[in-house]
Amino acid sequence: MPVPPLPESQQVTHGWRTDRLLGEPFEETPLGPATLVRYPRPADAPEPHAAVVHVHGYNDYFFQAHLARAFAAAGYAFYAVDLRAAGRSLQPDQIPHFVMDLREQATDIAAAARTVRVLEPGLPLVVHAHSTGGLTGALWAHAHRNAAGADAGPDVLVLDSPFLDLQAPHWKRTFGTRVLDTVGHLAATAVVSDGPSRYAEHLLAANGGRWTFDTTLKRPEGVPSRVGWFVAVRRGQARVAAGLDIACPVLLARSGSSGPDTLDNPLLDAQDTVLDVRQMAALVPCLGHDVTELVVPGGVHDLTLSADGPREAYLDGMLEWTSTRVGAAVGARDAT
Repeated sequence: MPVPPLPESQQVTHGWRTDRLLGEPFEETPLGPATLVRYPRPADAPEPHAAVVHVHGYNDYFFQAHLARAFAAAGYAFYAVDLRAAGRSLQPDQIPHFVMDLREQATDIAAAARTVRVLEPGLPLVVHAHSTGGLTGALWAHAHRNAAGADAGPDVLVLDSPFLDLQAPHWKRTFGTRVLDTVGHLAATAVVSDGPSRYAEHLLAANGGRWTFDTTLKRPEGVPSRVGWFVAVRRGQARVAAGLDIACPVLLARSGSSGPDTLDNPLLDAQDTVLDVRQMAALVPCLGHDVTELVVPGGVHDLTLSADGPREAYLDGMLEWTSTRVGAAVGARDAT
C-alpha cells in the first residue's frame, strides 16, 4: 500500500491556533486535507522520551483529552490527526468519512508522522490507532516497513480494537463483498448499511454516559456506510488476511468479549458492541513478527472510553508495554 509523496506544503504546519473543539491548551493546524491537533506539554510533565500520533476511527474524531493527558504524564509529546472528511477536517461538501481507497487516509497518517518528526526531532514515534484508523495504520506501517527518515513507519504501533475484519453475515463477507468489489464503482456513494450507534448513544453524557463530544462529528444516529468506503475497507482487510510484515513491535488491544449493539444488552457498557474480538484475536499472527495482545475485560469498543476500571487497566497496560518497546527501540538505534 505505497503512499505517494506529499507536496512540501503539506508536510509542515501553517501556524497553530487554539483548538476549536477542546479549547486551551489544545491547539490545531491544517495539514493538507487533514487536521493535526497537539497537547502542549504541561509545566509539570516530564521531558518527552517519545512522540505519539493518535488516529481515530469511523464516526469518530479526536476528543479524548484524558488520553492526551495520560500520554503526556508518561513522557510523550502528544498529537492527534483528524483524517480527511472527518472531525475538524470535514468540509460542507464532503460525505463524512467517505474515501474510495484507504491510501487516501494513509496519506494523512504519513503527513502527521512526517510533521511530528520535524517538530519532535530525534524522538521515537508511536502511532496509537483505533478501529478503522487501526486498519489503515497497520497497512501504512506495513507499506513503510523499509522506509527511512521522515518517511519511515512507526517505531511502535498500538492498535485499539482495530477493524481487521467485517462483523457481518457470511453472505455479506463473501458473495456480497465480491459483488460490490466488481460493480461498486457504478454506485460508489450508495448506502450499504445505516442505523443508530447505540454504543455512541450510551457513551454520551447527555444520555447518562461518561463523555461529552460533538454529536455532529460522532453521531449517535450513526453515519451510513457507503459502497465505495465498504469496498476500500474490505480490500484493506483482505491484505491483512493475506499477511502483513509490520517491522515494529505491535500491540493489539481488545475487549474481553463482544455483544450486540442494542439498548437491551446488559453488557453494552462492558463489551465491544461494534466489532468481533474473536476476529481480532485470530488475525494477530497476520500483522507481523512481534505482536502482543492485550485483553481488557469489561472494555468497550474504544478502550479509552471504557468505565473507570477497564479504562485504567488499558491505559496502564498499554503505557507500560509502549514504554518498554520504545526503550528497546532507542537502545537498538543507539547501538547501530
